[in-house]
Amino acid sequence: MVDAASAADGKSRSRKVVVAAFLACFCLFGFRSTFSILQGPMGQDLGWDGTMLSTGYSLMMSIYAVTAYFSGRVVDKSGTRPAYFIASIMCALGMVLTSFVTSFHLYLFCYGFFAGVGTGMLWVSSTTSCRKWFVGDKYSTMWGIAFAGAPIAQVILTLFMKPLLAQSPSMWRLVMRIMGVFFLVALLVAAFVAQKNPDAYGLKAFGNIPEKDPNAPKPHDFTVAEAFKTRAMWCDIAALLGSMIGEFLIWSQIVMYWTNSLGIEAGTASNMYIVIGACGIFTMPILGKVADRLVTKTGSEPVARRMVLIAGPSVAAVACILLLFNTKDMLWLGVVCCVLFSLYWAVEPGGAAGYAGSVFGNKYFGKVWGLAALICMGIGPAVGSFMGGYLGTNFGYDASVKFALGGFIISIIAACLLPKKVDPPVTTRD
Repeated sequence: MVDAASAADGKSRSRKVVVAAFLACFCLFGFRSTFSILQGPMGQDLGWDGTMLSTGYSLMMSIYAVTAYFSGRVVDKSGTRPAYFIASIMCALGMVLTSFVTSFHLYLFCYGFFAGVGTGMLWVSSTTSCRKWFVGDKYSTMWGIAFAGAPIAQVILTLFMKPLLAQSPSMWRLVMRIMGVFFLVALLVAAFVAQKNPDAYGLKAFGNIPEKDPNAPKPHDFTVAEAFKTRAMWCDIAALLGSMIGEFLIWSQIVMYWTNSLGIEAGTASNMYIVIGACGIFTMPILGKVADRLVTKTGSEPVARRMVLIAGPSVAAVACILLLFNTKDMLWLGVVCCVLFSLYWAVEPGGAAGYAGSVFGNKYFGKVWGLAALICMGIGPAVGSFMGGYLGTNFGYDASVKFALGGFIISIIAACLLPKKVDPPVTTRD
């Protein structure tokens, strides 16, 4: 084993982990959040309806989910560098190749496959690396900083796209090509600064895990098979899955809801959409710190993460209800909804991973969370984005918002059923 690194060296490596995860989140959500803006011009230029465009997005998220499972295995074995390198190539190809399509089937292949594999290498890799390097009262704070890359991407890329798309709907092609090159460079940088898991350097994860019972046994590292035999795993999956259905529906269709159902001008709707990201830049690190203080206050990380997983979708459900009362003359209410969605976004995805890590341990966490992501991301984003487009096209976007509300309610119920502690299996590995 490598000699124990100095505190300064350990902190330097841990900061690089956060920087790499930040860039990964920026690029991952660069794909996700920009779809809501790009699909309007794409539909006008290609003559496709919302259902057709949402099908490509849903396919991307399905392939993303399958890839996420394998990326977790890569991280457990070799760290995040290989995952980020593969992502740089595939994300760039996904954007650049899609910018040339005129055929629906080519769109499904280029955007669905290449972007799906590329983005699939980012989510589990970034969450798992942060969880392996930071635990207890440090995890949410550092993950909040890394995850802030997501709203920053939403704000910067939306502001970048707006003036170009205002010139002509066909400018979506140029936008995708520019973003493809940018994602290539950003993810190559992420791969360069990425670090292996802390034990490879003789380090332990940063952070304190409060324990009320000083005589409590050492936490058990659950294997995939052991974790998936517990109620905690399936409730955590259900909580994240319900939220993903609602979240991806809102993310992909909220601009269409404002423009098509309420008659709000497209530029105004885009500005309102930016509010989610603008607020998220601040809510993610701030609420991450709050969540970590909750860990210290409760004296139990699983209990604190469970509370966060109840609060997050509850706020999103309130936002959906208010959104249904939104009108063209009440733009302020739409802004309030965006602020609430940003609060939800800041705590839910990282909270689900944090709860799993707190009860199942870090040793096999990449594999455990990779399989959980396969289930959640294989179903939630695809169902949410597709149903949002389908319901909006055929029944109006009010129906889409109500469907999202249902997803958040499912998440709340599942989070309430999460156990506050998980006992290790009676029969352990040899």
